[in-house]
Amino acid sequence: MLKAHYFFALSLSQETKHCIQKWTQPMKDEGSFQSWVHPQDYHITLAFLGSADELQPVIHKVDALDCPSFSLTLDHYGTFGKSDSPRILWLGAQPSEILQRVRGRVYGVCEDAGFQLDKRPFSPHITVGRKWNRDFPFTSEWLNSFQPPDTHLFTAREIVLYRTHVDRLPKYEAIYTKPLHAN
Repeated sequence: MLKAHYFFALSLSQETKHCIQKWTQPMKDEGSFQSWVHPQDYHITLAFLGSADELQPVIHKVDALDCPSFSLTLDHYGTFGKSDSPRILWLGAQPSEILQRVRGRVYGVCEDAGFQLDKRPFSPHITVGRKWNRDFPFTSEWLNSFQPPDTHLFTAREIVLYRTHVDRLPKYEAIYTKPLHAN
C-alpha cells in the first residue's frame, strides 16, 4: 500500500473552483491534456511535506502563525516541463508580496519541524491539467488562444493540510485547517 503524502496549501472558494473549471473546460473538451485535476482538488501549494509519521508538531507550529487573509487575482495559464510537450498546465495569480510572506512562514515552520522541502523558487500556481496529449507540439500560441477572458479575484481565507489519496477522486482530504484572520 502506498504511503500517504501531505502538503500545506491555500484552499479556494467554491466560486473560484467553479470559475477555474469554466475557464478550463474548452481545453478539456478538445482533450489537450491526458488528465485533469478534479475541481475540488484545486489549491495553491505552500509546502509539500511528502510522507510523514508525525504531523502534530508541524500542525502546532502552523497553528501558532499569525497570518492575515488576503486577496489574489487569477489571470493567466502557464506550463511546466518541455516547451513542446509540457507535463503540467497551471493557472497563475498576479504577483503578491503577502502570498510570498505567508508561504515563507509556512515553509519555515515545516523546515523547523524537520521536513526536507523542495528548494526550487516558489512559483504559486493551481495545477489544472497533466501531460500534453495532442498529436502536434504544444505552442505558446495554442495556450494564448485559451487564456482567461478576464481576471478572477478571490480571498485566501485558510491554510489547509491535505492528505493525498491516489486511489480516489477528489484525491485530497483536508485533515487540518488554519483560518487566516480578517484584516
